[in-house]
This record gives sequence, structure tokens and C-alpha cells, in this order.
Amino acid sequence: MFEYYTQVNNLLAEGEPFVSATMVDSIGSVPQNNGSKMLVTAEGLYFGTVGGGKIENRALEISREMLEAHKNNKSDSEVTRLVKVNLNQDLGMTCGGSVTLYFEIFAPDRWNIIIFGAGHCSQALIENLVRLNCRITCIDPRQVWLDRLPHSFNLEKICIADMVSYVSKIPKDAYVILMTMGHSSDSPIMLEIFKQWKERPLPYLGAIGSKAKAARLMQDIEQAGFPEEYKQRIFCPIGLQVGNNSPQEIAISVAAQLLSERDKTANK
Repeated sequence: MFEYYTQVNNLLAEGEPFVSATMVDSIGSVPQNNGSKMLVTAEGLYFGTVGGGKIENRALEISREMLEAHKNNKSDSEVTRLVKVNLNQDLGMTCGGSVTLYFEIFAPDRWNIIIFGAGHCSQALIENLVRLNCRITCIDPRQVWLDRLPHSFNLEKICIADMVSYVSKIPKDAYVILMTMGHSSDSPIMLEIFKQWKERPLPYLGAIGSKAKAARLMQDIEQAGFPEEYKQRIFCPIGLQVGNNSPQEIAISVAAQLLSERDKTANK
């Protein structure tokens, strides 16, 4: 049983949707005991068994149906399912018994946040965010700063010299924050994001900085020939208008703004 929960935690940490199938009842001659469990991902059997052979194939079939329905965002997709299987009548097995299987889908819907820069404010912000149900990616060319970030299963640290090249890897549902060393490194990332905006409009784009930096970024957008409306697509200065300029209070104001914008999107 310990190994089962270890594997469940591994899948949850990876954000991998999966189904847990448990034999909750049995009558007559059956190939497994009550309480036997298996875990199924989109790739197939991940761990355990509820009997092998035809029983296991039926359990895999039901698990895949549930995962596929979730993947296709069907409004009526099941979270749980209770199935009774007669081994002789339903599966053509010579055993005369029957089993009842309980299926439960676990489909972590984690919030994608990508942060360019691992400096002081980013450190403080990530300390707050790692406690939330989100998947954080922090990109910085300085390994020494990335090493200072907390160790967490929902934080990925990427050391890359050309941060602009990472823009093409940003998922379309990501909330993106620019917190690099300054305008000279934030602006190229922002402009690359806007080059891809029509194909990949992001739910949130923000840049840390002063009103003077915001004016520079607006000028960059204009000089790059982007539509005037793109100036409204980026939050700068980032964060709610609360607190002072310490990294810790900036982090709280930014986290609050991220939550506010996420909830607006969810309620649309």
C-alpha cells in the first residue's frame, strides 16, 4: 500500500492525469483480493493490478475512456465510476465470480506561471507561489541565482544564456512575468512574445519596473510597429498598488495581481 501512495504522489507531482482503479468487492472465484489497486495514465498501466488478463484489460479500457473524456473537456466527463463485472457473462472467463471496481480520475489542472529572471524580487515571489497549486518555470542565465531558489516539485529552473529563445516554448495558457536584470533584457523578451501574440495570446503578461520603464516599453512596442492595442496587453508596473518597494512586499502585490487576473479569466 505504501508503494501505491508513493506512485500516486509521483504522478501528482508531475501533473500527469491518471485513474486509480480499486477492487472494492468480489463474489466467488476471482484472481485478486478486495482492495487491490492499479494506476492508469494515458500511456497505459502505470502501477499495480486488479487481476491481470481480461479483468485488467476491461479496467484499462474504462480508465482510458475517462481520461479521454477529461482530455476532450467533455462537460459530462465522469470523475468516479463504479462498475460490476461478471467474469463469465461479461468477459467469457470460466471463473464463476464477479468483481466490483471503483474508478477515480485525478487530473491536476495546474496553473502555469513563467518567470524570466531569478533576482531578489523573483526569489521573494517564487517563495510565495510554490505554496500554491501551480507549475512555475524560472529562466535565468545565472546558475548561481537559480540555485538560490527553493527546491520544490512544482518549480523548474532553466539556465539559458539566450532567454529570448525560450519564448517559443511558452504554453498558451501561461502567465508570464518579466523580472530580468532590467529594461535591456526584458524588452527583447516582450517583443518576441508580441511577435507570436496572434498565434499565442497569453492570459497575462507583466514586467517589473517603474513608470519610467513602462514608458520605455510602450515606446519599444510602438517602434517595433505593433498595434497600439498591444500597449494594453502588458502590466507595467506589475502588481497591485499596495505595499512598499521591498522585494517581499512587491512579491505579495504581484502574487495578488496574478490571482486576481487568473480568477477573472476563470469566470469568463
